[in-house]
Formats: sequence, C-alpha cells, structure tokens
Amino acid sequence: MAHTAMSGDGTTADDDPLQTAVWRLRSRACWADAAALLEPASPDAALQRASLLVERCLYTEAGWEEAEDALRSAEALAHSDDERGAAACERGYLAYAATLFGVRDRADEARAALGRAAALLPPGAAGRALLDFRRGLIAENLTRSPQAARAAYRRAHAGATAHADPLLLSGTWRHLAGLALREGELAEARHGFAESLRIREELGYLVGTAPALVSLADTETEPEASRLREEARRLFRLLGGVPTWLARQLTPPAPGAATA
Repeated sequence: MAHTAMSGDGTTADDDPLQTAVWRLRSRACWADAAALLEPASPDAALQRASLLVERCLYTEAGWEEAEDALRSAEALAHSDDERGAAACERGYLAYAATLFGVRDRADEARAALGRAAALLPPGAAGRALLDFRRGLIAENLTRSPQAARAAYRRAHAGATAHADPLLLSGTWRHLAGLALREGELAEARHGFAESLRIREELGYLVGTAPALVSLADTETEPEASRLREEARRLFRLLGGVPTWLARQLTPPAPGAATA
C-alpha cells in the first residue's frame, strides 16, 4: 500500500476532491482538520488518518495520544500484509518521533516496527520507499550511522522516483543533501536542497517549505542566505510557529553574541 496521505495532492485535474481537500489542509499544517474529513471505517482511510496525526507529532511535538489512538484503530482494521506493513511503518515512525523529541525512548520499538514492515512489504512495493526513508532517519538521527543512512536514503530516492512520489522525493533530496553538507560537499548539498525546495513549492507543501528554505540558506552566501531565511520566517509565522523545532534555527543571534 502506498503512503496514502500523499495521494490527492491537488496537482492534477484527476485528483479525488476529498484527497485534494485533505492535501490542502495537510500542507497548511491543519492535520486534525484533514483527519476529520476521513471516515476511519476502512483500512485505507484509518491508515491515512493515522499518518496525518503522526506527521503532526513530527511538526508540532504534540498530539501524541491522538496519534496513538488513530494508529491502534488502523492496526485493528489492517488485514492484508500490505495494510499491516504500512501500519507497522507508521508505528515505527511514531516511536522514532517520540525518541527524537525526548518524549520517551522508543528507539527499540521503532526499529522493531520498521523491521516488521520490511518483512510484510515485498521488494518493489510502493510502501518500501517510505520504509527505506524512515530507516534512514533512524540510522542518521538515532544510530548516528551516516553510511547506513545514505544507503537507505538512496534506496528510498530510487523508489520514490519509480513510484512517482514527489513529496517523498523532496525528503530524500533534503536528507542526502544534509549528509553531503556535513561532509563539506557544498555544491552537492546546494543542489539537493534546491531540488527539495523546488518540489515542495511546486506541490504547495507550505509546512515543509520553511525548513527547505533554511537548509538551502545554509549553503548560500549573502545576501541570498538572508533572503531565504527571511522568507522562511514569514512562512513560519504564517503557519503559527510550525514546525516547532525550526524556531531555534530562525532565531537571529543577539547583538554582539559570539557565533560558531
């Protein structure tokens, strides 16, 4: 099963009206409103609803209990291997987020859930690309293994390309660029961040655009770097301070403060 919360991004005339509405709300940081449009009676809708609320946790560092409840409902309705695998992938992502933000150490649960997903989703399935991406996040941010992260991101990048998942592709561009920047590969990093930003702007994915602007700014010289950061601040304020973790990167240093 594909990452259903990505479907219906409003970029083609053939998109389902419900999915277009869900996408537009999601892209503007209105995850609860988007989830409320979905009737969680079917495995697909229940999973999509859970994925929206899990994503909200990643951007707001809040809403954990609602995401857990939605995920349990999706897991209860899942019957096929694809459905169970997709639910396990969301379970792993939620556990990863809780660990990343220090809510509770659920790193072992995250790895176990993504391992279950890998056993259930066959190679070449649309959901494998998202799974590989999330395994890359764990390798990069929890295990601190950039080599493993890069390999997982590259698999996810190939899968997102093959299955025409532009939002996931923007994520793989972004994280591969981040690894390149850490290694001093400035041109490669700038290209990857620019591609990620381009895709998010084309999709109208506002909630993910400010982080992409900040990342690209880190590879640019003045005055372009300041222009990009100011645009990121404007979007950040427009969306009510989401994503919450971006605030630290957008706060200018105090006058006279030492900078690294």
